[in-house]
Amino acid sequence: MEKIHIVCIPYPLQSHINAMMKLAKILRFKGFHITFVNTEFNHQRLLNARGPDSVKGLPDFRLETIPDGLPPPTDPNASQDFLAISISIEKNGLEPFRNLIYKLNDTKYSNVPPVSCIVADCFMSFTLQAAKEFGILEMLFCPISFCAFACFLHFRDLIQRGLVPLKDESCFTNGFMENTRIDWIPGMKDIRFRDLPGFVRTTDPNDAILHASMIEMGRTYEATALIFNTFDALEKEVLDAFKSQLSLPPIYAVGPLQLLLNQIPQRESVSLGSNLCNIKTH
Repeated sequence: MEKIHIVCIPYPLQSHINAMMKLAKILRFKGFHITFVNTEFNHQRLLNARGPDSVKGLPDFRLETIPDGLPPPTDPNASQDFLAISISIEKNGLEPFRNLIYKLNDTKYSNVPPVSCIVADCFMSFTLQAAKEFGILEMLFCPISFCAFACFLHFRDLIQRGLVPLKDESCFTNGFMENTRIDWIPGMKDIRFRDLPGFVRTTDPNDAILHASMIEMGRTYEATALIFNTFDALEKEVLDAFKSQLSLPPIYAVGPLQLLLNQIPQRESVSLGSNLCNIKTH
C-alpha cells in the first residue's frame, strides 16, 4: 500500500522549525512519507551548522526548499528580520511552493507518492491557496499555545473596542496594562491586557506585524483542521469553549510533541536536525 505523502512547511524561524520537525518525525514514525520544506536561506544555515548529512534526508523523509523572496544576506548565519521575512514570504511564497507541489507530483522527478496533505505553520497561510488548487487537504499547525491562538483570533475585537492601537506610550506605564481586563475571550478568565501577545503593544494604527497576524489568523477558518502542540488537560477550558462556541475547523491537541518524540526510536531520524545555529566545540 502506497504511503500517504505529507508536505510539512514551517514558518522560517528557529522555534517554529523545531516544533514542525518534531511533528514531522512523529508522523514519519506513524507511517507517512514526509517532505519537509525550509527556505533556501535556512536550508543553507542548516547545512553550515550541521554539515552535509543534515540535509540528505531519508527515503521516506525528504528535504526541499523554496526561496523566501529576500535579497541575499550579508551574513549567511544571521537570523532574518521578523518583519521583513513575514512580508516577503507572504508576498512571494505561493508560486515557488506551488511549483514544488508540481515537482513532487511529477513521476519523472522521483518515485515518491503524490502529495495527499499539507501541514503548514499557521503563519504560512498562503499555502492554503496551493492546497485548494491541487484539491488536497491542508492542516494548519500552531506551535504556540491555544490560549495565545485564542488571543490572536480576537485582535480585531481589540481594535473595534478601542483598546488597540494604544492611545500613546503612557499606556506602558500608567497602569493600563495591569488594570485593563479582557473578559470576553471564550474560556479565558481573569486576563489583563498585559497577558496578551506582544503584537498588540503598539501605538501605530498601521502596524505591519499586527495586521499581518490578523490576516493569517483569519485564514485559519479555511483549513481542513488545526493542530496544536498542547494537550486537553493543560488548556481544557479554552479548548472546550472554542470547540463549542466558534465555527473553527476540527481542533487536534497532539502535544506535548517532545514527550511523544522521546517515546519513539530515533536511530534513523537522529540525522534529521533543525538547529540553524553553528555551535562550535573546542
